[in-house]
Amino acid sequence: MKIVIAMSGGVDSSVAAALLAEQGHDVVGLSMQLYDQSEGQTSFGSCCTLDDLHDARRVAAAIKIPHYIVNFERQFDAQVVSNFVREYASGRTPLPCARCNSDLKFATLLDRARGFGADAVATGHYARVDRDPASGRHRLRRGVDPSKDQAYFLFSLTQAQLARAIFPVGDRPKALVREYARERRLPVADKPDSQEICFIPDNDYASFVARRAPEAARGGAIVDEQGQQLGTHDGIHRFTIGQRKRLGLSGSDAPLYVLQLRPDAHQVVVGPKASLEQTTLTASGVNWIVETPRAAVRAEVQIRHRHEAAPATVRVLERDPSTGSDRAEVVFDAPQVAITPGQAVVFYDGDVVLGGGWIEGQS
Repeated sequence: MKIVIAMSGGVDSSVAAALLAEQGHDVVGLSMQLYDQSEGQTSFGSCCTLDDLHDARRVAAAIKIPHYIVNFERQFDAQVVSNFVREYASGRTPLPCARCNSDLKFATLLDRARGFGADAVATGHYARVDRDPASGRHRLRRGVDPSKDQAYFLFSLTQAQLARAIFPVGDRPKALVREYARERRLPVADKPDSQEICFIPDNDYASFVARRAPEAARGGAIVDEQGQQLGTHDGIHRFTIGQRKRLGLSGSDAPLYVLQLRPDAHQVVVGPKASLEQTTLTASGVNWIVETPRAAVRAEVQIRHRHEAAPATVRVLERDPSTGSDRAEVVFDAPQVAITPGQAVVFYDGDVVLGGGWIEGQS
């Protein structure tokens, strides 16, 4: 089979490429240039830099596969970076990795793969794909390593995308991925994992947003649940639901947390931790991977990447006529802390991803 593999220059995608080549596939490595590096902007982010592109090329040479760099600067800015800025400016907390995976990596790489005459696209994600035994449709499943599972970021993949998706490292723990890289003497075997958003220098997202959207840096009031002003702030983009540190408040008898962001009034609402606990949420842009349920379904529901999925009932709502996107309501069995608009909410049946969407707010 001819397979295009997305190579970031990290150990996971490198091992994925090596495994496919070892299995006898006709493998083509593609690396994405996501921003202008003509002036050596290696501090722009923590991955996808010139050094990472060079590492990807070194790995491709070591495993003897062709390697190409594709320029996705325009698409990345329009689909990922601009969305990131808009979300923070509107009082939401974005999840750029999920946007990048569905809107850019798979959608755009599939188009490029057709140009190479390839049958499939592979990545180094810790996830798995198989077929539903009842319907024969493709399912997305968690990776076997729970500490590295990335299925949460892939909830919006469609049947057409999953039909051509391969995740070669999803069936093994990270330790074995490292071990394989060392055995194959891949030049990135001991390269550290990237932990930051790739396009944010020094992880200073607030300064980045303020440069791209100066209106987001407009100051305002920090108020309590009754509307009493407790302090001031330098822009709602500096806050997220559940935040406790860097509020700039003193004199309170109990710790205060960010409960709500009101972009129209430029207000940050704070209160006690107990006020962060909610049992319901609504989601938009919902994607059901195998089929849309006809009735309410029981599921384990995850509201953040590191959140432990909690039992809940998920009910399909009417489609939003203004956006045309599907909606759903989630009712948890027990209250959850810091349900955050802008983050992904993903529904699971065991390790199978039923679907997911974008948190709009508490219903």
